Amino acid sequence: MSGRPLRIGPRAAAALLLVTLIGVAAFGWPLLADRQSGLAHSQDAPWLFAGLLPLLVAVVVATIADQGMDAKAVAMLGVLAAVGAALRPLGAGTAGLEPMFFLMVLSGRVLGPGFGFVLGSVTMFASALLTGGVGPWMPFQMLAMGWFSLGAGLLPGAERLRGRAELLMLSAYGFAGSFAYGTIMNLQGWVLLQGMGQGISFQPGDPVPANLARFAAYCVATSLGWDLGRAVLTVVLTLTIGGTLLKALRRAVRKAAFEAPVSFGSR
Repeated sequence: MSGRPLRIGPRAAAALLLVTLIGVAAFGWPLLADRQSGLAHSQDAPWLFAGLLPLLVAVVVATIADQGMDAKAVAMLGVLAAVGAALRPLGAGTAGLEPMFFLMVLSGRVLGPGFGFVLGSVTMFASALLTGGVGPWMPFQMLAMGWFSLGAGLLPGAERLRGRAELLMLSAYGFAGSFAYGTIMNLQGWVLLQGMGQGISFQPGDPVPANLARFAAYCVATSLGWDLGRAVLTVVLTLTIGGTLLKALRRAVRKAAFEAPVSFGSR
């Protein structure tokens, strides 16, 4: 039995691509909207949420249908999502200290990009229910965390790279990914917070370079410290206990033998 990541079949890949395209449009279209569009994520978020959940279910169903995820994998998904959701209140976002990011990096690495995407999204959904953090921002958080975990599963050397080199690679990804998560979530909140000053406020209809410059200033002024705290904690946890947890996850994958064929012998 191997401890290889779960593979993504063609239907699961198509579902992931569709979810990703919708997510990119949801995060990025305000930059291209004109002044008369009346854009506001508080208005489109419920519609995104209504469309996102069926698509996430479609990803799971497609993965199961492609024989990449069986009942044991679904059970592991539930366990890891519960652990991730339980980790979030420990930091509660204080100074950006969010230990769940560390678990998402390692889980995505061991279990693969498709599993990682579903795990990240489900974990964020469960943690929002647990902490009372349900709002227009939640579907965007689910998408961003799904991409974060998916990226960990796409890192090279999944079957051969081990030891300190792997931990350093995961730490570097966790550091950069933590900033990327904070930046893309800033893009969602930035369009809602008007009147902060011409230097950092979103201006509908302005050229994209001008709005991007304001957005960069907004990130530095509002979230740089939080993103740094999240990134540093992810690196520290990965370098200190990441090796032990990687071995435990890979042992669980080998024991579960997710992709082993099931046969029924005659008696």
